Amino acid sequence: MKTKKLLALLLAGAMSASLLTGCGGGNTESTTTTDDTGDTSAETTSDLAYVQDKGTLVVGITEFEPMDYQNADGEWIGFDADMAKAFAESLGVEAEFQVIDWDNKVMELDGKTIDVVWNGMTLTDEVTSAMDCTNAYCNNAQVVIVPKDVADQYQDVDSVKGLSFAVESGSAGMEQVQALGANYTEVADQATALMEVASGTSDAAVIDSLMAAAMVGEGTSYADLTYTVGLNSEEYGVGFRKGSDLVEKLNDFFKTSYDDGTMMKIAETYGVQAAIIEQ
Repeated sequence: MKTKKLLALLLAGAMSASLLTGCGGGNTESTTTTDDTGDTSAETTSDLAYVQDKGTLVVGITEFEPMDYQNADGEWIGFDADMAKAFAESLGVEAEFQVIDWDNKVMELDGKTIDVVWNGMTLTDEVTSAMDCTNAYCNNAQVVIVPKDVADQYQDVDSVKGLSFAVESGSAGMEQVQALGANYTEVADQATALMEVASGTSDAAVIDSLMAAAMVGEGTSYADLTYTVGLNSEEYGVGFRKGSDLVEKLNDFFKTSYDDGTMMKIAETYGVQAAIIEQ
């Protein structure tokens, strides 16, 4: 039932969402510098060369099941994590995962603390103006989370406007709550937002539908919570520094892995196959 409900939300969103073909150029760049003697030397600004030289692709993430989360051994797994590992391997490097403050993701990227933001990131205008992004690879929606025993009271947008929400700072969910004009508290990540509702500190949360399907309801850690209203439709992309030549590399990797079935196989492992966008 949860899978069918998620699929209905995603299909409804996909019908109204415009097709995104990426949000930046992603061409390899080089600059030439001249010293006092007139000699010139090429100084590469290629992200690909930078990553391959240091041997790691540092991936900026938050705790976000089923996209990026840790198993019992402390290893980062999930659809995005597994895809990032496979992409890094294709470049001849290792993926290294770095938990970041989501609100500071652009600063982390530009400061080279991380090389890529790959964490179920919604392709908003703010994101696409600050980063060079890949083609969209996954459909999503922002959904309202409430305690199961009061869910029947909150089945449409108007009914939830008076609730007090917990939302991840700087997230697409926060934007939706702001649009509602509702009261909200900013928290570190979506997992914390769920904890706030479970503890009764907040009436509701707004999180990604993919996370809701994995973490809320029967058989999960939050069996007493459920998701009701879908507030929007959106698509996920991966973000790199402006001018990064890794954008084209990842777009090519997405297409190859979609065509050979690798992307869908990984998606099925984490139950997100209904949301995958054809490449």
